[in-house]
Amino acid sequence: MKNKFLILGLMVAFFAACTDLTDLNVDKKNPTSVSGESLFVSAEKNMTDQIVNTNVNFNIFRFFVQYWTETTYTDECNYDLTTRNIPLQHWDELYRRSLANFKESAKLINNEVTFTPEEAAAKINKLQIIEILSVYSYSVLVETFGNIPYSQALDVTELNPVYDDALTIYRDLLSRLNTAIGKIDASAGSFTGGEDNINNGDMARWLKFANSLRLRMGLILSDLPGEDGIARPAIVNSAAGAILDNADNATMEYLGAIPNTNPLYADQVASNRQDYIGANTFIDVLNALEDPRREYYFAPNITDSTGQVIYVGGEYGHTETYGSFSHVNDNMRLPTAIGTIMSAAETEFLLAEAVEKGYAVGGTAESHYNAGITLSILEWGGEQADADTYLARPDVAYGSAAGTWQQKVGTQAWIALYNRGFEAWTSWRKLDFPVLVAPASAFSDIPVRYNYPVNEQTLNPANYDAAAAAIGGDDVATKLFFDVH
Repeated sequence: MKNKFLILGLMVAFFAACTDLTDLNVDKKNPTSVSGESLFVSAEKNMTDQIVNTNVNFNIFRFFVQYWTETTYTDECNYDLTTRNIPLQHWDELYRRSLANFKESAKLINNEVTFTPEEAAAKINKLQIIEILSVYSYSVLVETFGNIPYSQALDVTELNPVYDDALTIYRDLLSRLNTAIGKIDASAGSFTGGEDNINNGDMARWLKFANSLRLRMGLILSDLPGEDGIARPAIVNSAAGAILDNADNATMEYLGAIPNTNPLYADQVASNRQDYIGANTFIDVLNALEDPRREYYFAPNITDSTGQVIYVGGEYGHTETYGSFSHVNDNMRLPTAIGTIMSAAETEFLLAEAVEKGYAVGGTAESHYNAGITLSILEWGGEQADADTYLARPDVAYGSAAGTWQQKVGTQAWIALYNRGFEAWTSWRKLDFPVLVAPASAFSDIPVRYNYPVNEQTLNPANYDAAAAAIGGDDVATKLFFDVH
């Protein structure tokens, strides 16, 4: 009897395990369908990686603003964008690997069935996060190239998308951002667990990010005649709800193993690249101001005759000896080092700019300037006393530092935005400070835009030609719509 029960039990277990033999044909390592949440994780990381990247094939904005220089292969420091087809990589990472995945993620999540009010609210919030990061990604593309495919972009049936007017796109992006902000329920849930590696699904923090982004974009439009009707509400309505504390900075949390490490680690440590050093353009300014962030920005690998650590920048755009100049700080090269796409310090400098331009955002230009410097020093590991001493210097204090407000804000924003090459480049183009000079051997003057990817000339020639003509020529010297000074 016992044997019969044993045999019967085995037969039941066998047939229960084999009720659907089609499972045997499923390759679980290469799924044919994924969830919207999974696609979001991928898109969010791809987007942040591209902004944080230091690989010369993908992102050379730190060279444009002369934070770093190369010691051996100096083509990128001399603004050679074509040998490695850098514009194509930037274009591809944001369109194909980021925006396309955001779009598909939103489609899948929108089709998910919800059973409770809480699930429905979380679904709406997820869609707003995707929308906010889509707006951010498009804004980066517009600020890089000018006119770009937008209305027909990401349409798989449209192989030759038209290029839309950059200013028209920007207005629409601000409208989309306003709508997303209005739909956020900060008290409800959204992505959970490891689905959101920037704000961990915290909608209050996403709302602050969206407000900081809206402030940034409003100020992009603020110098344009006729745009005040869009710029002013974007700036004023964002001021109080933006990122104003380092605890709310929008940062990617990287992991300890490739391929999920910070891109700086992958490009400089894992690849054993000994080529990037601090540029004299940047380090000379830090030294003149005795800036307390030097020890956090650069490694203590150079000492003087007394053994005192000093910071020495290599001549920008020239070949140098790697060991003779200050290296990138090792803490920035850790696999788990964070990648930042928005910070409280940046917000405060934007608010200082807004005050100087006459927008009612509260506070004074000086108070926001001081807050931006202080937040930056604290963000990098300094103390409040370091910030107080620094702000007391006559060449730093807002009332006595040299130059116009654009020079004061532009220079200190440049220092604070270290390691955030793209946004530093945008700030420089808006405010025209600090004063940067291209090396004598450069392929061009300092680029104020990327030229379009070469393959657009061959694969989408009619629309490429129209776009190039509309912006005044596909050249790195062609100023974009917001670069009016």
